[in-house]
Amino acid sequence: MENKARVRAVISGRVQGVFFRLETKKAADRYGVFGWVKNQWDGTVAALFEGSKENVDSILEWCKQGPPLANVQRVDVKREEYKGEFDRFEITY
Repeated sequence: MENKARVRAVISGRVQGVFFRLETKKAADRYGVFGWVKNQWDGTVAALFEGSKENVDSILEWCKQGPPLANVQRVDVKREEYKGEFDRFEITY
């Protein structure tokens, strides 16, 4: 699956309490990316994205900026083997 990608991302900065998860879901829906996003106890936001390589790269670029109230300091990315295990994008808790 050369054109498919799976990526785990941890977004750091002012990313909780600024609608980051909701706006990430909206962006994922726009890009046709599946997976999940959730707040972490340490103040970061974690996400798993699956989809076409181009669309996953696009949402990662979006994460570097985030929604207007966010102040993203860093996006740590771990690429994994594509599994195709999702059929939608969800906010998880």
